[in-house]
This record gives sequence, structure tokens and C-alpha cells, in this order.
Amino acid sequence: MPMTMLGGVEAGGSKWVCAVGSGPEDIRATRVVPTTTPDETIGQVSEFFAAHRDVEALGIGSFGPVDVDPASPTWGFITSTPKPGWADVDVAPRLGAALGIPVGFDTDVNAAAIGERRWGAAAGLDTFCYVTVGTGIGGGGFVNGGLMHGLLHPEIGHMRVPHDRARDPFDGVCPYHGDCLEGLASGQAIWARTGIAASELAEGDPVWELEAHYLALGLTNLVCVVSPQRIVLGGGVPRRAGLLERVRDEVRTILAGYLAASELEGGIGDYVVAPALGDRAGVLGALELARGAAHAH
Repeated sequence: MPMTMLGGVEAGGSKWVCAVGSGPEDIRATRVVPTTTPDETIGQVSEFFAAHRDVEALGIGSFGPVDVDPASPTWGFITSTPKPGWADVDVAPRLGAALGIPVGFDTDVNAAAIGERRWGAAAGLDTFCYVTVGTGIGGGGFVNGGLMHGLLHPEIGHMRVPHDRARDPFDGVCPYHGDCLEGLASGQAIWARTGIAASELAEGDPVWELEAHYLALGLTNLVCVVSPQRIVLGGGVPRRAGLLERVRDEVRTILAGYLAASELEGGIGDYVVAPALGDRAGVLGALELARGAAHAH
């Protein structure tokens, strides 16, 4: 029986990563499309997949907020995003109509969670969180074997965390909430605090102490509310040397021994982990979304 060829898209605020294949060991073609206007970006993505006529279904993991309710008239839309020009854009319906194939659609972080569960650091787990810290902060994952969906979808980056203004007078950068987790600890927040990109910031800069503290506060909230079996911490910011270890130490300090679980003892290096798939988690998870769409049809 011939192998099903799938298309996957990780639709990000700065670029869309496209792939054709069936999994990590079988990627036949890739393309990166800069995020410009919806018409230009979606048009280039459509052209890429139209050239691969053997693709039977498409999966899209998108920046958001997005509508992931299959019964909604705006399913597959990017909705209230602050990104100029991208609010209320019909991403999945437009690509599905252009290509004439089934489409699976979810958030970019849920797509990454799908990838990590299928092939990576969350393999075999029923309940876990995937959190990404880059320009913004997002999160998703699985609870009892199902993707985190509900009223809408998780907006982990917009949870409120304690903000000691005596220690940190920074107001935060979130246009909606100011000093939510994303407003205080995203890559954009680091830039606003220092005028230096996170990747260029000196290792000894005091911002990293604050960064570890805020990320740990957010992860501790997830531990207490969701009770995940593991947290996968992805994105560009956590790749900074030493930051993941600092975050783990802060999580243990904040939890203060309250939760009796062996996973939360010691250095918790098997509990708060980096994604095994690295930067490919999102687009590989999108392939798995496509597989689900193909099977549904």
C-alpha cells in the first residue's frame, strides 16, 4: 500500500514553515515563506503544496488566537490577533478550497504538542503541557489523551503571575494585559527591557534571573492546575545556556515540597524538558494534524 503523503504548515507571526512528508524520517520537501500580507503569504503556501499533487491532506498549526471549533462558521480563522492585517483571516478554509484536500487545524503550540507526543519528549504521556517562549509565549498540550480545547483554546502566555514592582518596575509589553506572563517574560519583553535581543544578551545580565523567575511562576501554575506528567519548554528563549536549569530550580523553590511526586524531586530534569524535536515540533505536529484530517475523510 503506498504511503500517504501529507502537508504540514507551522504558521508563525514571522514565517510559515511548510513540509511535505509523513514524519521526522520522511520529509520530501520544505519551504519557508515570510509572513507578509495574508494574500501574499497564503498564496505562496498554496503554490508550494499545489506543486506536490500527491499530498492527500494538509495540517496547519497557526499563531492566534484562532477558532478551532469544527462546528463554528469561522473554524480555521485567525481571530483577534494583534498582528496588523491578520485578524479574521480564513486560513484553513482558504487553503482547503485552493488545494481541494482535507485540512486539519489547531494552534501552533498544540501542533508542537502533537509532534512531541507522537515522536518526541512527551511520547507515551496522556497529560502534559507544551509551552513555547519566543517573541510571545504560548502553550497547549493534552489532558487525559485529548488536546486542550474548551471554550476556545489555552492562552497560557496571558496568565497573570505575581509582579513585585519594587523588584521589577517594568510595566510589561502585552497590549491587552500589560504585565501578564507574556508581557513580562517573552522575547519581546526582554527586548523592551534591555534594547538587546535575547539571543545577544550577556549571560550574566540580571534580566535572566527575572526571566527564570517569571517562567517558573507560570509553569508552577500549570503544575498546580493541570497536573501535567511533564512540561516541554520550547521556543528560542529557553535555548539560552543555563536558563532551563534556572527555571527548574525556581519551580522547585516555588513549589516548596508541597506536591508529593518523585518527578518533582531532585533536579526535575526529566520533568521540565526541552523539546526532543527542536524547531521541527510544530511542522511535524502539523503533519499529524493532516493525518487525522485524511482519516476523518
